[in-house]
Amino acid sequence: MVKWTRAGLTMVLAVILTFVVAACGDKKDNAKDQSSQVSSQTTEGAASDEASKPSGDKIKVNIAINGGLSPLIIAQAKGFYEEAFSKLNAEVVWSKFPSGPPLLESLVAGRVDLSFLGDGATIAGISNQLPFEIIGLSSEGKSGARLLVPPSSPIQKLEDVKGKTIGLPKGTVANVYLIKVLDAVGLSISDVNIINLQMEDAQAAFESGKLDGWVAWDPYITQNVNNGKARIVESDTVVLSPTSLIAHTKFAKEHPELVVEFLKVYKQTVDYELANGDESAQIFSEQTKMSVDTVKQVLANSSPILSAYTQAALDAQQASGDILLENQYIKNPITFKDAVNDTFVTEALK
Repeated sequence: MVKWTRAGLTMVLAVILTFVVAACGDKKDNAKDQSSQVSSQTTEGAASDEASKPSGDKIKVNIAINGGLSPLIIAQAKGFYEEAFSKLNAEVVWSKFPSGPPLLESLVAGRVDLSFLGDGATIAGISNQLPFEIIGLSSEGKSGARLLVPPSSPIQKLEDVKGKTIGLPKGTVANVYLIKVLDAVGLSISDVNIINLQMEDAQAAFESGKLDGWVAWDPYITQNVNNGKARIVESDTVVLSPTSLIAHTKFAKEHPELVVEFLKVYKQTVDYELANGDESAQIFSEQTKMSVDTVKQVLANSSPILSAYTQAALDAQQASGDILLENQYIKNPITFKDAVNDTFVTEALK
């Protein structure tokens, strides 16, 4: 379980800002990254500390969606959490983030109670002792990220990227992927020029020719390949990028029954998505503005799960932590398994 102290909050936040959101740009760019908070009972608005305070006797539960085609999008659209939590005298406050680093900032500020993270942000958070614990495995990460280049690019293999300009959001799955595949062909991250861009900004930069390559994840991979805007530079290296469900440490301690219920509803949503493919694709399409056909193609490349952490996933995360430390992307070594608390998911899956 990750521990933290209020006295160390300032230092921790400074470090995480340096590692996972450094080079995000000026204040205008940072404003883009900051997500809007959406209450299930109110219209869309900015998050505030008031959102976390009880309304009457009800407990506010801050659930964050972290990019991609997450089952949480289905749960929000169907009202699954609102229905379940109302029986436990709790209500939901929804928020959305483009990636893990800005989500971690809100978590430190106490505006995220429950969510999920890719490997890079999870490892950075553990290294900096941020106030969360890992409560379940939501993806083994077999698809993960890919390196995209323009169709006419001279880059044909990974070795060709030396000296090139590559866009990606630092401290994310994409960042870890590039480090690992470059290492496999005898290159390091210092052999390329990294531009720190969130996915939407990277899309614009890629289309305008400002990037030689872009490390993206789905749905951006599928969309750009289907539209003829990009091709994939394949790697022979299998990179696992497990996704972790997380809970704020304080919230988990004070409301363990709500953490268990969160996981129960998550499992309910996973089962619903898999059993109702057409309806789920339509919901994702409406929420993401992608075509239904593209959504179905993305969903076919991966399958959501809920389980306790497997040994394979633990090993993959530890290996990623070690390589991030070696490349000086994190300052403190981690023991990934120590941040995992399987008691909640074990109870939820009974």
